[in-house]
Amino acid sequence: MSIRGKNAVNGPSSAHPDSVSQPDGSSSASSSISGLLTTTATGVERDEVKVNNASVSDMKHACDDALKRFLSRPDLFKQIYTHTDVRLGLGYASVIVAACTGLYGYKIDFETSKPFVWAGLILYIVLTVLQSLYAYFVEGDVVFVGKRKTLDKRIVTERITISSTSTPSKPDSPPAYALKLSFVRSTSGGKSLLSKGRSSIQSGYNGFFDENGVLDQEVFERWAGAAVAAVMEGKTE
Repeated sequence: MSIRGKNAVNGPSSAHPDSVSQPDGSSSASSSISGLLTTTATGVERDEVKVNNASVSDMKHACDDALKRFLSRPDLFKQIYTHTDVRLGLGYASVIVAACTGLYGYKIDFETSKPFVWAGLILYIVLTVLQSLYAYFVEGDVVFVGKRKTLDKRIVTERITISSTSTPSKPDSPPAYALKLSFVRSTSGGKSLLSKGRSSIQSGYNGFFDENGVLDQEVFERWAGAAVAAVMEGKTE
């Protein structure tokens, strides 16, 4: 796979909203962070991110990590780890069940321990399957869930969910990094919906990585930040 220089693309190659609902007056709650989202921090030391630019998977993981670092800053969003916590909880539970079952089977003679070992084995399988099903059907491609609260005559909660995928290369275009964004603004503990929006956007990996596989983090952050700001404000490109 050929990767052009990192200055090849400075913005999204395509973006389109799926649906946007914006009641009057609700856009003011997100306007305060639009500048932070569309402007990268200056004078900040960054660790170089370098991957094998022949691996789409490596480039996607690098972009996912960069997206999370950028959006989970204190002045932007607080990252919500619900999906990770559930998967880890199920994983730890299955390990504990397996360890306890093995220890019990080792300490107790075979005939006495057999019913309990079978129960432990079945429970381990159930927990492992639940973990896989949760990751596939519930978490899916979600890479970032963030929340922030603002005070605009009342407490306003803003929640954004972002999923990422890679689109395969075509004869006339390189593989691309694609995002689906979902945004909800509410108040009264989520009981009163102020606005919501959905959008999707993608850009070729060759716009973010140079020929050596180094990620241009500032270019990537401007691109991702503009997408988040747009879905928050109900704007389209």
